[in-house]
Amino acid sequence: MSTQEQTSKLRVVIAGGGVAGLEAALALGELAPGLTATTVLAPNSEFVDRPMTVREPFAYPQANRYALEPIVRDAGAELVADELAWVDPVKRVVHTRSDGELEYDVLVLALGARITPRYKHAITIDDRQLDETLHGLIQDVEEGYVKSVAFVAPGRMAWPLPLYELALMTSTRAFDMDVEVDITIVTPEDSPLAIFGSLASSAIGDRLTKAKIKTITSAYAEIPRTGEIVINPGDRYLKVDRVVALPELYGPSVRGVPLSEHGFLRVDSHCKLVDMEGIYAAGDATEFAIKHGGVSSQQADAAAESIAALAGAPLTPQQFHPVIRGMLLTGEEPLYLTARITGGQGFSSEITDEPTWSPPSKVASKYLAPYLAAQAPATR
Repeated sequence: MSTQEQTSKLRVVIAGGGVAGLEAALALGELAPGLTATTVLAPNSEFVDRPMTVREPFAYPQANRYALEPIVRDAGAELVADELAWVDPVKRVVHTRSDGELEYDVLVLALGARITPRYKHAITIDDRQLDETLHGLIQDVEEGYVKSVAFVAPGRMAWPLPLYELALMTSTRAFDMDVEVDITIVTPEDSPLAIFGSLASSAIGDRLTKAKIKTITSAYAEIPRTGEIVINPGDRYLKVDRVVALPELYGPSVRGVPLSEHGFLRVDSHCKLVDMEGIYAAGDATEFAIKHGGVSSQQADAAAESIAALAGAPLTPQQFHPVIRGMLLTGEEPLYLTARITGGQGFSSEITDEPTWSPPSKVASKYLAPYLAAQAPATR
């Protein structure tokens, strides 16, 4: 490629090799072919289907893993194996951990959030190493050593679905092993998975009741000692053998760009950073309250459409209007939940036994999910 051809293209740097980053790269390759020179900056060499790691402690096969470089290459982009250190928005330069520099016309920050344990005396869910973290607990349940488990969501919740999945799959495994275990979910939500609206929440509540899982809602928990939970309001007290908790999430705190509360990035309806030129953000790094791979991909699509239009593609960029699609793993047949979101609340929700989107992956995305579904097993 000649220097003239390179400089005529919009230089796009995508920082992040997760759902949002790869969705943005694939979207740009589809929407603006030949109009952008895209670089994906990522420290990871593979992409992991992280929402499916929730099954691994229960002896299911590992979640699919894909080499990152072929995905980036098929998107028409270049992969740089490094990590973002800081941004110079005046010179439009990304500085990397290894002292590299990448010039950009447009930057997409798809860095994810920082996972932070909320409770010292609990097992914290981390989908990067879930099998390692929970395998011992599930084994103790199977062998009858653990008689009671509480699954706790902190006040500043991460995506709540894994908490319910782990509770339901633990209940199913205990039933299959013919052992009794007392399972409780403690959550600040008004009702189980309230984000999906009243219809879906009611159905989930019925499923939990059938599985003999107790649910304490509108509850804010503290865990002062191992196995002891104090629940407010009401100063209630719960004693269990083990506690499993969701983490709290914090933003990546990128130096050089404005940050909102807890280090997250504030974006407009096209996922462009507010009051910043040439910088977009998508995924868990943004201040949007719902942290979910499907939402991340929709943000990436909105950003990619806006960037493609800047590059000269003949399209009208659509604003980010989130639709939440969640597959709830239960240990039996999964349930499929859908909700259109406004103001952080679910409405127009539904729950079905069959998927209402295709391909029926855990993360419903316009470009990445079909791409991965088309890959031969040998490439995973």
